[in-house]
Amino acid sequence: MGRLSAELEVTSWDEDVYAERDGGRKLTRAVVSQSVSGDLIGTADAQWLMCYTADGTARYVGLQQLSGSIDGREGRVVLENVGDFDGSLAGGTLRVVPGSGTGDWVGMRGEGTFRAPMGEKAIMTLDYDFDRPSQATTR
Repeated sequence: MGRLSAELEVTSWDEDVYAERDGGRKLTRAVVSQSVSGDLIGTADAQWLMCYTADGTARYVGLQQLSGSIDGREGRVVLENVGDFDGSLAGGTLRVVPGSGTGDWVGMRGEGTFRAPMGEKAIMTLDYDFDRPSQATTR
């Protein structure tokens, strides 16, 4: 099992309200693109659904596609994201969606965490493994 740590920087964020509720509560959908550096080099594209409460905090769920390279393995995988935003920090858990890997990431599985202070780069940590060896190491 490997562990990767990556830094994610927002390159675009488009958030729209799809339901207004009493007391400043709302439901939103955010479409977000990020550049990724560290143990994973590539990009991340996410769609998050958020439920904001009257105090401005929120709960979110979403899917995030990672594309890039991990230790010379090229591929894509989808992460399931679940977390909270306390008004200044978003944080939560990540889980590789089974069967979502492509390229050298076929058979990837794993779980991790995500922390994103408002206005700063996010940090992702993922414990992962593959069902099969890399094609790069078996050639």
